[in-house]
Amino acid sequence: MFYFTKTPFWIKWVYKSCIWKIPSKDKSIYLTFDDGPHPVITNFVLDELKKYNAKATFFCIGKNVVLYPAVYKRIIEEGHAVGNHTFSHLNGWKTSDSEYLDDINKAALIIDSKLFRPPYGRITKFQLSQLSKNRFNFKTIMWSILSGDFDNNITKEQCCESVLKNATPGSIVVFHDSEKANDRMSYALPLVLQQLSENGFQFNKIV
Repeated sequence: MFYFTKTPFWIKWVYKSCIWKIPSKDKSIYLTFDDGPHPVITNFVLDELKKYNAKATFFCIGKNVVLYPAVYKRIIEEGHAVGNHTFSHLNGWKTSDSEYLDDINKAALIIDSKLFRPPYGRITKFQLSQLSKNRFNFKTIMWSILSGDFDNNITKEQCCESVLKNATPGSIVVFHDSEKANDRMSYALPLVLQQLSENGFQFNKIV
């Protein structure tokens, strides 16, 4: 499986209307979690964040919000941000424009947010252009660092190291609160929170 742990400049240039990093005058890090909510894994994430008074952003799949409304409610009640990650976790490169946009709209009916992240990071230029218009008025959030927690070919230690060695002020980090990623994420997240906190970083949500 090939992917960039740290997003190269030319991808950011091609999709320059997206947010890849957040300008930061202090040592702020923006942890994000894709694909939840999950009844066990998301609660684990929330418990870990609470230990450090850390805030994060959860890009939720609409159908999972329907399945686990209490977990979604807890995310919001504990002061975290939520974002739209489509209703059905669609790949924009493999989905017609109308189906893709309708699926996002379906999720928007239950996820009250103007933040959006495309599943797999895959979205066409046309689809992206539509998201900034009045129907949606979304800010599309990508990332600076991909932890690789979804990759069965890396170890949990490598997942952790990918984040720690690349983290800089303003970085947007991607983890997943999903069963596929849980083994690596649940190992890496506590260490990332601990070590970056010790190095003076704060964990903030995207607004």
